[in-house]
Amino acid sequence: MLEGALSLFDASPLAAAAETVRMAPLAERMRPRSLAEYSGQQHLLGEGKPLRLAIDHDDGGSMIFWGPPGVGKTTLAKIIAQVTQASFIEFSAVLSGIKEIKQVMVEAEKAAGFGSRTILFVDEIHRFNKAQQDAFLPYVERGTIRLIGATTENPSFEINAALLSRCRVYTLVALSEEEIVALMRRALSDAERGLGASGVEAEDEALATIAAYASGDARNALNALEVASKLAVGRGETTITKALASEAMQRRMLLYDKKGEQHYDIISALHKSVRNSDPDAALYWLGRMLVAGEDPMYCARRIVRMAVEDIGLAAPEALNLCLSARDAMHFLGSPEGDLALAQAVVYLALAPKSNAVYTAYGAVQADIQATVAEPVPLHLRNAPTRLMKELNYGRDYQYAHDVEGRVADMECLPASLAGRKYYQPTQEGRERQLAARMEEIARIKNGKRG
Repeated sequence: MLEGALSLFDASPLAAAAETVRMAPLAERMRPRSLAEYSGQQHLLGEGKPLRLAIDHDDGGSMIFWGPPGVGKTTLAKIIAQVTQASFIEFSAVLSGIKEIKQVMVEAEKAAGFGSRTILFVDEIHRFNKAQQDAFLPYVERGTIRLIGATTENPSFEINAALLSRCRVYTLVALSEEEIVALMRRALSDAERGLGASGVEAEDEALATIAAYASGDARNALNALEVASKLAVGRGETTITKALASEAMQRRMLLYDKKGEQHYDIISALHKSVRNSDPDAALYWLGRMLVAGEDPMYCARRIVRMAVEDIGLAAPEALNLCLSARDAMHFLGSPEGDLALAQAVVYLALAPKSNAVYTAYGAVQADIQATVAEPVPLHLRNAPTRLMKELNYGRDYQYAHDVEGRVADMECLPASLAGRKYYQPTQEGRERQLAARMEEIARIKNGKRG
């Protein structure tokens, strides 16, 4: 080591702490220290809003913060601990188990005996299994700890009912582009924690580009801003341009979890866009899924389902087209095969719509559950043996090809369901022809009865 140089190990604890903060990522350095610095979530933190009232009144209840990454769940928990003068213990559900939970609980119980309050913050609480979540229950009930859990997944599905019933759930939303731009401007001007000392500025278009690419995640935006700043300084420049910002981002960070709520929300948006005959929206939501890394064969399966559920016999060729798109995707892979799926969703969106078969089959299933499983009527049974013929199997059966109009006046449903009508074709597309054919069949039957 050069003479006069000071290593981190030789520095005072205060100096070492300052150096650690200086070396931390920009997003960590700029973490808000108070509600005044906190951005977003005005539906919860605005004057008179529920979470703001709970904080102002020092409400000691446990809570779950549910929202996408980078919206300030951890920061908010730390601010609450500071405002309420409570000890803050941070847990990661990825790294901790029941042993660590119980150890912390024991220490918190001892502290409570001396009048000290503890906030236990559990990041990604949805990753704890039922047994681990249950370990919190007695301590939450006794008020030994105030639990604040953070999750990106729907708590209704991921948090067990006993723990969920003892917590209030607050839904945090992605930050707007304007809020993210404001955070970046603050970081650029802050000489103590941010980039102010570097002298680097940013074009409005550059900040807008980063904000758009960050998809509501402040952490991603600040990390990208820091990379762009280092690129600028390294090149002897003092301004972050739009091109430099794009280079720093490389690729848009799309919020998507292939097993979580975004997965179901976006496939739902795709399906409903197709059903509503909106090809532009259908293409957009398909693109969102594929660009974010969704399994294209999952998309293909759901597209086939749309063909049978929402298009049906109004355009029966849609099913074959979708099966062909699936085969093309399997054969070509991405990105070439993506076009086959895109072609399929555009066709489905523009095709005539009918859920008549879907509705009819649902009614059939309901009748199967609600009625007695009657035997097949004798006239519809095969009679391959002499005994069966003697028992009247097949008696009075009318072979349709041998009667006028090739339609026999013969009931084919069980007696209790005789005359039941399940399939009610629409006047859309090919089903208009099927409806006309059904009317013709009814006239033939009525003529034979008359």
